Amino acid sequence: MGTLFKKNGSKYWQMGVCEGGRKSYKSTHTVNRRVASQLLARWETEILEKRFHLPRSTPPFFEDWADEFLARVPHPNTRKRYGSSISELKLSFKGVRLSDLSAQGIEAYKDERLAEGVEAATVNHDLRVLRRMLRIAERKELIARNPFLQVEFLKQRPPRPPHILTFEEEERILRVALPHIHTLSVLILDTGMRSHREALALKWDAIDFINDLIRVRESKTRAGIRNIPLSGRCKSQLLHWRELVGPEFSPFVFPNLRMPNQPMKDVRGSWAKALQAAGMEHFWIYNLRHTFASRLSAAGVSDLFVAQMIGHSTPGILQKYSKAVDEYRRDAIRKLEDMRAAHAAHKCMRPLQ
Repeated sequence: MGTLFKKNGSKYWQMGVCEGGRKSYKSTHTVNRRVASQLLARWETEILEKRFHLPRSTPPFFEDWADEFLARVPHPNTRKRYGSSISELKLSFKGVRLSDLSAQGIEAYKDERLAEGVEAATVNHDLRVLRRMLRIAERKELIARNPFLQVEFLKQRPPRPPHILTFEEEERILRVALPHIHTLSVLILDTGMRSHREALALKWDAIDFINDLIRVRESKTRAGIRNIPLSGRCKSQLLHWRELVGPEFSPFVFPNLRMPNQPMKDVRGSWAKALQAAGMEHFWIYNLRHTFASRLSAAGVSDLFVAQMIGHSTPGILQKYSKAVDEYRRDAIRKLEDMRAAHAAHKCMRPLQ
């Protein structure tokens, strides 16, 4: 049923089997004929015991499957993230058929990337994309078995804990920040919105100043589609910002000044300058979202509703408790404002040193 042979110019033994009129070939990755024979015998046994099924058709080349896989990713942000990993994977596995992709080849990819000085976390991100690609290929019977089953992710350093702002640090940043950073910071601190996918993409027509609500229409997940109550401070700041840059100039709350019909894409430079002017070490603006969640917890809001406020709950929970959630969200914002007012009152009562 099986055969061993060598391709021209290849030092490794190749093996081929036939099942139900379908043929499949792959490398043994060994130059030892005895070991190759043992691998072929194992493959034949798996087929006889119905533990191995041949692909329905000739497996495509890796780069062709990578392009097809990427084109099927629905969300543009996810497609962009996957694209950077796939570019690296295509360079390493160019000209390799999916059926010839092996655990040894994936391990070699890991070693090559680390030798280039790439962080383990970045390599693991590439590997997660590759694992998903191969899972789908196996499900579609483009390959007989997913070689990633024998591969482990790299050990990486634990992530740095998020920087949770104190109220004093918040005041220092807001005092020196540029107007758009000031407004963006207040928005995230009082709503928990994701900085890039939600806050920077926010449009004026999604803000209901009459009912004090922000409607998040697009988010990272379906659970992120939600209504967020406006605190008094956030509403006041947004109204002030609207006087400076309003809907007449751009539909976006934070517009690209050169192209008003597009949102601002990046605030890293402005954010870094604000931290520097405030005399603080750098941390990502995303940490303001963590600060919002931490303050809600400190104000006595349950973990369930904190998760829902920041868009981490499941759609099923949101639908089941939709009416209760809306009122609880408003109560959560009231608690946050009470906490802020108590801090301000305590600060005013402290005796001068």
